[in-house]
Amino acid sequence: MKQTLEVLGFLAGVQGLAGLVSEFAGWDWGIVYRFDFLDGYELFASIALLVLGGALIAAAESRNA
Repeated sequence: MKQTLEVLGFLAGVQGLAGLVSEFAGWDWGIVYRFDFLDGYELFASIALLVLGGALIAAAESRNA
């Protein structure tokens, strides 16, 4: 379970970072740009993914295993 949380946290963090870089560089790369309902909210969704990734990694570190 700890490794699963770490992997999910890492992937969420990478996608959040990719979304931020894409937002400021003008690219359309990352999972945030695949969902039409996030159109116009890519920056906020990328920040939320970064926070989610950090929370998942913190949860993984707090587990005893």
